[in-house]
Amino acid sequence: MTVLGLIVEYNPFHNGHKYHMEEAQKLTNADFTVCIMSGNFIQRGEPAIVNKWARSRMALMSGADLVIELPTVYSMASAEYFAYGAVKLLDSLGIVDYICFGSESGNIEDLELIADVLINEPEAFKSYLQKSLSEGHSYPLSREKALSMYFTNYLQNPDMILRTIASSNNILGIEYIKAVKRLNSNIKFQTIKRISNDYNSEEVSGSISSATAVRKFIGVNQSTNSLANLESLVPTASFSALMDEFSAGRGPVFSHSFENYIIGLLRKMSLEEIKNLPYVSEGLENRIKKSAEDSGTLENLISGIATKRFTRTRIQRIIFSVLTGLTQNMFNSFNSYGGPQYVRILGFNTKGRVLLKRMKPHCTLPIITKTSQFKNSCNPMLRKMLQLESESTDLYVLGYKNPKFKKAGQDFTQNPVMIYK
Repeated sequence: MTVLGLIVEYNPFHNGHKYHMEEAQKLTNADFTVCIMSGNFIQRGEPAIVNKWARSRMALMSGADLVIELPTVYSMASAEYFAYGAVKLLDSLGIVDYICFGSESGNIEDLELIADVLINEPEAFKSYLQKSLSEGHSYPLSREKALSMYFTNYLQNPDMILRTIASSNNILGIEYIKAVKRLNSNIKFQTIKRISNDYNSEEVSGSISSATAVRKFIGVNQSTNSLANLESLVPTASFSALMDEFSAGRGPVFSHSFENYIIGLLRKMSLEEIKNLPYVSEGLENRIKKSAEDSGTLENLISGIATKRFTRTRIQRIIFSVLTGLTQNMFNSFNSYGGPQYVRILGFNTKGRVLLKRMKPHCTLPIITKTSQFKNSCNPMLRKMLQLESESTDLYVLGYKNPKFKKAGQDFTQNPVMIYK
């Protein structure tokens, strides 16, 4: 029995995701596929376009067997913590053989070489990193510059490495490899080369476009008739699930749905409270407070805070932490306790049910299928992480158009998605 693990957002599940899943299954000769999927908030600091149960349905109808939630504390984190949380969950299952991720490189040896430098941190690399940070660059850019300098000086032909560290999916893949090695996991890693347009591209191009482009298309064409062309960009199951959610008034959900609430909260918060949000450092709380006082839209808020050193994505993670209630102290506590505290099942099919039975004797974390049963768990960190998840969902659903579906407590009443095929 070969089990493949995929770390995903599926925001939404599109043709490129289907290509990656099918190629990964072929490459690893997988009998079962497990997805660790972001919940209602995603890695770049935004709400998902539709909720986690709808996206689980898309995955299960398109080739996945079991979908497990990546808790918000990790799903909306920097690449390092996002990767760590997801790999930790896959490793905790005790049955996963492979992780296979998409990358612009497609070359696992190059990605592993870079991961080893970041794990071992040679003195020359650390020196380059500190120099770049002292020049006022953001940490991600400083790390890229330090790697560039290191490989330029220590490799005869560094061009391929230099191209590799400039691409977003490569960077995430490197973090997956780092996490596997730091956890001393037995999981093997593979990569599939991305095809078609760039991860951040906003342009629709052919049958395979980025999730960013698909979301932009949905945003521009929200009327039912205009969205008919969406069917060429996503598999049939995804199109059907999206139309069901949109027609019910449960989406699309976009960041601007929450702008008044976020700006209002920031205006009420003290500088000390803002300082205790994740990723706030070096006096950034002052820029955040001033921008909240001056801005009437989310776009203006973000633009007023972001700088060369503090990237837009980092700012988005910070301000949506205001919405979810995550603080730096909470984030530190979860990490000191080893990361994710549970395996929360979002959905499964017939094969996934078999997989659940097989993993129960091996899994090192509690497996949650009925969330309400763990509401009063004796593990305080588990309770706190589950509470954060529930409160995040309570706020996420306020982005729905239909008031009927804005009720709180849905994390404790919604059952896993079950597909029998």
